[in-house]
Amino acid sequence: MAYHHPVFARLYSRLSPAMERSGMGEHRDHLLAGLTGLVVEVGAGDGANFPHYPAGVERVVAVEPEPYLRGRASERAARLPVAINVVDAVAERLPLPDASFDAGVVSLALCSVRDPHAALQELHRVIRPGGELRFFEHVRSRSPAMRQVQRVLDASVWPVLAGGCHSGRDTAAAIATAGFAIENMRSIRFPDIPLPTPVSEHIDGVARRP
Repeated sequence: MAYHHPVFARLYSRLSPAMERSGMGEHRDHLLAGLTGLVVEVGAGDGANFPHYPAGVERVVAVEPEPYLRGRASERAARLPVAINVVDAVAERLPLPDASFDAGVVSLALCSVRDPHAALQELHRVIRPGGELRFFEHVRSRSPAMRQVQRVLDASVWPVLAGGCHSGRDTAAAIATAGFAIENMRSIRFPDIPLPTPVSEHIDGVARRP
C-alpha cells in the first residue's frame, strides 16, 4: 500500500514553516501538552509535531509512509532530545504489538489515510486500555453550503492535488465508532481568516480507549 506523493510532499514541507508562524505551533503545543510514557504518532509527515513533545514522553514511534516526508522527519528527530523512531508503515496496518502504547497522536493525518476507520481501529488496538488518543484534524464543515463544496472537491480534484487529502470527513464520528470515548473536544478555525476555506474547520481533543 504505497503512499508516494513527491510533488505534494515537497510543497507541504515548504509551506510548513509559514503554518507554524501563523499559529499552528501553538495548536501543536496544546495537542501534546501533558503526554507521558510511550506514544505512537500516525501520519507524522515531516515531523512538525516532534519539537512540541514534552519531556515526560519516554519514546515516540512515528509512522509515516511517504518517503520524502519520512526522510525529513528522520532528520528532525535526530536533532531532538525526545527519543523518536520514525518507521515506514501505513496507519491501517501498524507493525506494533497490542496495547503497547500509553497514547496515540493523529494530527492532520486522518484526512489522507485511505481507510480512516481501519486506521482508528489500529490505534485502538495498539493503545493500552485507559490510554489516550490526541487528535487535531480538519473536518466536515458545519455549514451546509460548504459541505456541498467539500463533497464536490472530495469527489474530484482535491485528493489528487493534496496528496490524498479529503476535506470533509466526519472525524469525530469515526473516532467514536472505533471505540474511543471522546472526553473533550473543541472546534477551531485555522487559519482564522474572514473567508473560510474547505479545510478551515478543525477539531482537537482527547479521546480515551476504555
